[in-house]
Amino acid sequence: MGCVLKWWRVSLISINFSTIPIPILRSSASRLLRTQSSSSFLSVCRKRRLLTSLAHHGGKGSATSSDLCLHNTMSRSKELFTPNVEGKVGMYVCGVTAYDLSHIGHARVYVTFDVLYRYLNHLGYEVCYVRNFTDVDDKIIARAKDLGEDPISLSRRFCEEFQHDMASLHCLPPSFEPRVSAHMPQIIDMIKQILDNGYAYKVDEDIYFSVDKSMEYGKLSGRKLEDNRAGERVAVDSRKENPADFALWKAAKEGEPFWNSPWGRGRPGWHIECSAMSAAYLGHSFDIHGGGMDLVFPHHENEIAQSCAACKDSRVSYWVHNGFVTVDSEKMSKSLGNFFTIRQVIDLYHPLALKLFLLSTHYRSPINYSDVQLESASERTFYIFQTLQDCANFASQPDEAIERVSLPPDIMNCIDKFKILFSASMSDDLHTPVVLAALSDPLKVINDLLHTRKGKKQTNRVGSIAALEKTVRNALIVLGLMPATYSQVLEQLKEKAMKRAKLTEEQILQKIEERTSARQNKEYEKSDAIRKDLAALGIALMDSPNGTSWRPAIPLALLEQQVAPTE
Repeated sequence: MGCVLKWWRVSLISINFSTIPIPILRSSASRLLRTQSSSSFLSVCRKRRLLTSLAHHGGKGSATSSDLCLHNTMSRSKELFTPNVEGKVGMYVCGVTAYDLSHIGHARVYVTFDVLYRYLNHLGYEVCYVRNFTDVDDKIIARAKDLGEDPISLSRRFCEEFQHDMASLHCLPPSFEPRVSAHMPQIIDMIKQILDNGYAYKVDEDIYFSVDKSMEYGKLSGRKLEDNRAGERVAVDSRKENPADFALWKAAKEGEPFWNSPWGRGRPGWHIECSAMSAAYLGHSFDIHGGGMDLVFPHHENEIAQSCAACKDSRVSYWVHNGFVTVDSEKMSKSLGNFFTIRQVIDLYHPLALKLFLLSTHYRSPINYSDVQLESASERTFYIFQTLQDCANFASQPDEAIERVSLPPDIMNCIDKFKILFSASMSDDLHTPVVLAALSDPLKVINDLLHTRKGKKQTNRVGSIAALEKTVRNALIVLGLMPATYSQVLEQLKEKAMKRAKLTEEQILQKIEERTSARQNKEYEKSDAIRKDLAALGIALMDSPNGTSWRPAIPLALLEQQVAPTE
């Protein structure tokens, strides 16, 4: 079923795009779809959906409805999103196992679902977003033992570190962040129900789920039962009836944290926690369950099996999974030792640059981490917010004085084209790379209006700049890329660039003075050498009638390394 477009309703995060009159919309869309350049933004199917949407409205009134399409791992296809309860969405995303600092593979998961959360809010849904913490686990216990720390205290500390990282990345806090240690009654009750329904068995003081009893086991991952591995995170237990059976409850070992249960002292297995907590907050049937692609099997497969065993009406409508972050084509993970923590990356790069990097690839595709990609994202982030800072400095007219009808046709066309692309792309399985690419047009027009001779003669220049800035700003809010102030993020981007270059601002300004002096003395070779030396470190010089300033840029050394021929 095709997606149709939604035209800018007032959202829960206070975004209010003006409704586009249908005659203008149809005219703008027709021009857009005739242009050769539009093929880089919209696939054929998206163009068809756009035309279908316009046809459905028949050219009367304003377009006010929208459909969102999401790729459902269960059906292996994109599906029209229809919530269980009209106007409301229940979304559960598997959180981190809190035993260490999170890496950028984790960042990708939670940036992805932050954007989905924001976009659902933007579409007018009331969203209950639940993201758990695993604070009881073998890895936590092992790490705590190594550090001589209480496991619950250690996990609490790393939960707080994770929340700090998410705030740095401008990710909205979920509606609820349940922890395993605080939900033992719900977990024990669900295990009882699974046992009573005949889907689990007891071995000593351990409880195992019997995969042979689950007739649809493997439907999410597409794996056959005989192909399944004997478990994850634990050694193979010869007491199990089937090697693929997994633990619902583990008997306590000496020195480990434990809780009392009908089967003795122990703690839950990994998978049962999410089934119990999602049911506690969202019910047995809810709309969206998300996580990284690595969780499809065994974690989410096992969740489905045990949830359905506890309640036959259990159902998740849409399973959404993001792709891996890779390093040299290998998945980034702690177990492989090839990971970079979020904290390590944002020590050198601005968090918004990292977020923009993650959104520059479609969430389901793998994304390869590299310094040059982060440098490119950093440079792009600086360009976006320098442009917005420039127009904020220039445009002082209040919003109510900016009338859409007074804008020149080319400005209206630019805004309409971007809004069409934004809505079509975001509603088509969150195609954020298309949106980021589409930002180029309004940003370029803003810079033309601000800095070129032709732009400065534009009719209603003030209103045009303000309207374009608002359009870009509203899109950045939905993407979670909006800073508190433009000036603050620009200063922070420059600080990060200086840190990477191992230079201070005083040293850069001294180099600029040396270059100015060399130019005045017609020592052009020396002047060019200074510029090139700084450019090699990621410091670009910009000359103007008011003097020379600098901005962050991709270091020439990295660019040359990227294009260098391989032997």
